Amino acid sequence: MLWADSNGADPGLTGAPGDGTCLSCHTGTALNAGGGSVKIVLPGAATYTPGVKQHITVQVADSAQKRWGFELSARLSSDLTNGQAGSLASTDTYTQVKCANGRSAPCATTSTLQYVTHTTAGTRNGTTGGVSFEFDWTPPAADSGKVVLYAAGNAANGNNQNSGDHIYTTSVELTAAASATAPTITSVVNGASFVPGIMQYSWVTIKGTNLSTTTRLWTGSDFVSGALPTALDNVSVTINGKAAYVEYISPTQINVLSPADSSTGTVEVKVTSGGVASSAFGATLNAYSPAFFTFDGTYLAATHADGSLVGKTGLFSGVTTTPVKPGETFILYGTGFGATSPAYTAASLPTEVGNVSTPFTVTVGGIQATVSFAGLLPNYAGLYQLNVKAPDTVSAGDQMVAVTMGGATSPNAYITVQAQ
Repeated sequence: MLWADSNGADPGLTGAPGDGTCLSCHTGTALNAGGGSVKIVLPGAATYTPGVKQHITVQVADSAQKRWGFELSARLSSDLTNGQAGSLASTDTYTQVKCANGRSAPCATTSTLQYVTHTTAGTRNGTTGGVSFEFDWTPPAADSGKVVLYAAGNAANGNNQNSGDHIYTTSVELTAAASATAPTITSVVNGASFVPGIMQYSWVTIKGTNLSTTTRLWTGSDFVSGALPTALDNVSVTINGKAAYVEYISPTQINVLSPADSSTGTVEVKVTSGGVASSAFGATLNAYSPAFFTFDGTYLAATHADGSLVGKTGLFSGVTTTPVKPGETFILYGTGFGATSPAYTAASLPTEVGNVSTPFTVTVGGIQATVSFAGLLPNYAGLYQLNVKAPDTVSAGDQMVAVTMGGATSPNAYITVQAQ
């Protein structure tokens, strides 16, 4: 157990100049030859804002192994051997910070080399494939030139010995970011209907300026241990002081999934980009705020049972759309339909269907419709599907579809019905 360093690696094994690597104790393969990897995942671009804390993730992966360790150090590029860059801090029971002399932080001086490493709990013996370690790094208070993060990962076989383990190293260079312009929020609306009024665990669209310096959707690498990301490229959002889950960022628009919050009334929404926070924007948080996604703000984003698109003929150039027939079951997608059974939180993707548990009604052309299914879809965050039967007596033409839940009715949206 001692040789396996289950309670954290000795200081000075990150592969940085002046450091060794975990190969000084562990054997198995040559360095970086085990078929796995260690990665340093930053909250945004490879930059730092002086004095502004960053939450960093180290991912160790190896399909053949089942116990895990790591060590990371932050160094000034001007003195890679001895130049401590900022300070490291543990944020959970999986990590700890050690000083160069092996003692636990706080270290004797701010210039003492620091190392963040795993704890016994962090090794997660028996977990296959890989794990993530998370912690905070606060950069130097002033622009100190380039900073290099060095990390070593140990993908162990769990035999409580120092044999059969795979060691990996990596590094990331960061530069000081230019002073960022504060983001400005101009509107906060329902992410499906684009009208004011949001609710917990629903899609929200934020419009404004200087919201981000990059434009992108979340990707698989942004999900850590199945959790939805709360930041993309150093852009984050809070709603009523709680972290939202960031799906899309751009300079003028951000899409987030709102966090669990049973509050109602006016709440503050803030965007932080590059370490600079916006002024608070007031948004109305409702108990219920159901809405359907649309193609163009008017016509519902709907499909027939075979997956083909519903809509009036010629709705889109070059795309075939056909109206719904009376008595036909068509499929709608929405957000803000509330609690499900089984229940899911906004923090992770649903793993199975979650049926809507709050009573509701759907009307098509003012006539109550039969809904054969309404629920969250597996592996889709906050996306509800409704299978709705068009009433047999509904009139031809554009007909409004509405859902009413908890006294709230979805904004106007339409579907085209074929003549009988």
